[in-house]
Amino acid sequence: MNLTFNLLVAVCLAYVTFLFVVAFAGERAAAKGRSLMRGPTIYTLSLSIYCTAWTFYGAVGYAARSGLEFMTIYLGPTLVFIGWWWGLRKLVRIGRAERITSIADMISSRYGKSNLLAVIVTLLAVVGTTPYIALQLQSVTLSFGVFAAPGTQASELTGLAFWVACGLAVFTILFGTRKLDIGERHDGIVSAIAVEAVVKLVALLSVGAFVVWGINGGAAATGEAIATSPVANWTAVPGRWAGLIFVSGAAVICLPRMFQVLVVENSDERHLVTASWAFPAYLMAMCIFVVPIAVTGLARLPAGSNPDLFVLTLPLAEGQGGLALLAFLGGFSSATSMVIVASVALATMLSNHVVMPLWLAAQNRDGRGHTQASISGDVRGVVLRARRASILVVLAMGYLYFLATGGTAALASIGLISFVGMAQVLPALGFGLFWTGATRLGAAAGIVTGFFIWAWTMLVPVLAGPTTVGPFGIEWLRPEAPFGLTGDPLLSAMILSLGLNTFVLCLTSLLTRPTPMEQLQAPRFVQVFDRTAAPRGRRSYHAGAEELLIMAQRILGASEAQEVFAAESRAQGRPSDLPETTPDLLDRLERKLAGSVGAATAHAMVTGITGDAAVSVEDLLAVADETAQIMDYSARLEASSAELVRTAGELRAANDKLTALGHQKDAFLSQVSHELRTPMTSIRAFSEILRGDEADGRVSDADRARYAGIILDESERLTRLLDDLLDLSVLESGQVVLNPADVTLRTVIDRAVTAAGTVSLGLRIDRDPEGEDVTLRTDPDRLSQVFINLITNAAKYCDADDPALRIAVMAVADGVIVDFTDNGSGIAATDRGLIFEKFARLSDQTAAGSAGLGLAICREVMARLGGSIDYLPGQGGAAFRLRLPGETRTAGTARAAE
Repeated sequence: MNLTFNLLVAVCLAYVTFLFVVAFAGERAAAKGRSLMRGPTIYTLSLSIYCTAWTFYGAVGYAARSGLEFMTIYLGPTLVFIGWWWGLRKLVRIGRAERITSIADMISSRYGKSNLLAVIVTLLAVVGTTPYIALQLQSVTLSFGVFAAPGTQASELTGLAFWVACGLAVFTILFGTRKLDIGERHDGIVSAIAVEAVVKLVALLSVGAFVVWGINGGAAATGEAIATSPVANWTAVPGRWAGLIFVSGAAVICLPRMFQVLVVENSDERHLVTASWAFPAYLMAMCIFVVPIAVTGLARLPAGSNPDLFVLTLPLAEGQGGLALLAFLGGFSSATSMVIVASVALATMLSNHVVMPLWLAAQNRDGRGHTQASISGDVRGVVLRARRASILVVLAMGYLYFLATGGTAALASIGLISFVGMAQVLPALGFGLFWTGATRLGAAAGIVTGFFIWAWTMLVPVLAGPTTVGPFGIEWLRPEAPFGLTGDPLLSAMILSLGLNTFVLCLTSLLTRPTPMEQLQAPRFVQVFDRTAAPRGRRSYHAGAEELLIMAQRILGASEAQEVFAAESRAQGRPSDLPETTPDLLDRLERKLAGSVGAATAHAMVTGITGDAAVSVEDLLAVADETAQIMDYSARLEASSAELVRTAGELRAANDKLTALGHQKDAFLSQVSHELRTPMTSIRAFSEILRGDEADGRVSDADRARYAGIILDESERLTRLLDDLLDLSVLESGQVVLNPADVTLRTVIDRAVTAAGTVSLGLRIDRDPEGEDVTLRTDPDRLSQVFINLITNAAKYCDADDPALRIAVMAVADGVIVDFTDNGSGIAATDRGLIFEKFARLSDQTAAGSAGLGLAICREVMARLGGSIDYLPGQGGAAFRLRLPGETRTAGTARAAE
């Protein structure tokens, strides 16, 4: 195959288009709840982003220069996944329990939800990852350069790196920030990463197999070639080996992209069982042919050839254009997958811990100094725009670093700089997971100390070039030999930065006392497996549940926020009303919000509304004694007390409800007798008049027609009453016969609106025609009966000057939701528990025309259809939510299926 530069560009565009398709398919499959997208196989393959262009191209160059030392990059993660599986499980358990969104969020949440600490970790992550992103752009540029025509200018390849960065930005923004997910999971991106994992593994194995059997003539001949090559003369340096294994093991946890897929994207901690052996097996497969490729490249390619590109240049030198193209796609996959996930992780950290706190601080404040932004404005839009801008900034920094350094001769050197940089968060993370005495000040001091030493000893020599003397002529400040250490520069920088980092963290933690919030958070991390989280108290509740609901809807979306509050209402025994603002509610809401905006920002937003300190005097007393026995006893005692209070409240509510229902039933019996007697009396009276008129003929034709009309109306009224009673009886006995059929929701709503006669009733109806364009299988007559009841109720009881009813439709994973919301004053909180009961009438009990059975019938019909109907509080007017089961399809899809 004759590979030209233009052909390569075309293949790359086709491959990226294929990844777009895969990502879209992955998102749609996950939205339908297909388990494959969240299975252990996809999870394990997503971990392959550890294998970037460094491991695809650079590992061969590393082996050619340093022998088997490249194996340390694989041994570190292998030892972590096999030997420290329990620790990884602890990270994942904490991540799911605390709704962690990034490694900065993890450390911030552990140390009292300190946003300052989150900012420090975020800045370290950005600075530490920028060289790594530059490495990926450099590898793509170098691989394109292999296929470029002779005489191609370097500026042309540099411009190509710019367009690669732009394309990656578009892909990342499209699939990483299209929506604000409460768990920060990105199914489309994970699907694409899994595909790329397979591509790069197949590519590297194919090149390796060709080298061993196609060029060298078999495994035995390859072994002989290795024995006689310069690689065989390499001698291991034990200290350097141990250091590289350690920093590689730290990187698989601390790198933002690895934490993203390892913890944030994990949907089931049981997937770690598969990953604990499958990921090391993947790494072994990636490195098994590295030495044969390096040895063969050194032997067969001209002297001075770049060993980092042997994976490409060997197939080309042997005339294997197709294999070279596959190898190029493998390297391209390695680079792009890392940049995409790293950009998402860094953008999440920047938006949650830098942009959002600044945005909240910039909003207007009330007289008490509490932020009001959290209950007004489109917060979701602000977060998404912040993340999109952050992605552009991160990729721009990587590109500028690439331009500033001009690339380095060895890809591995750039990767090791990033490894050591991000390892600076390991002491704070490790001590935070296992030592309750670690403090926020200690973690911050340690990270800052390690960061400055790493930047001085590793970043400065790359950016400023080698130095012969330190600043101000001080020799021991020279970056290449800090404090007079003249050994291996990498090992010296790593030991010095991590050693002082750990020492400062421990010393500062011993000299300072953790804040009450830190003491409350510590057991939730350290004892996540074997204890109940420490109790949490709040001093006062200056905000009601409705204010919190409004704020939550701004971030989580209306549906998700309403589900959270509805679940809490049911737990408190008040399913038709908003829940009370309890410590449990505030804690759950804070953790839910943390999944979208981070723990520190969520904490600030909730306390900004409640207007109270997060810790009460009782909390200070509770955390003073740190023994596990007393804390466990306190937690159990509080749980028992809360359960007793909740049970007592439920009993009182049930008693009040029974009393109210008793009154309603008495009123109903009286009302039914009245309702039956009234039309029967009218029918009898006017029938006697007409019968008497047959003898004397004194009634005119007009009066006779009017009397006959009255008799007809009263008969119909009597029939409606009897129909309601019989209908409810049949529904409750379970003897109703349903006639399911495929029908569009729009058709059923049209029928109900027409039958209800909303024009004559004076009710304006606002609808969503596009949302109603779904097909579902149900009994259209029964469903129409429910819709008619809700529409006529809105027409009767909406007390707005211009009555209006909004019908909103929303498709969900297990069916469809239909909301009926009017613009009236709604239903009083005291009445919401009765509206679905038989005999319930909230207006004048003596008025004729209704027996109070409408909503009771609606409830029974929805139950028989496999759905539900609930009152939705906090919407302004009266709002009812209907849930219809089954898979929904758009009308266009339904027609295509037919």
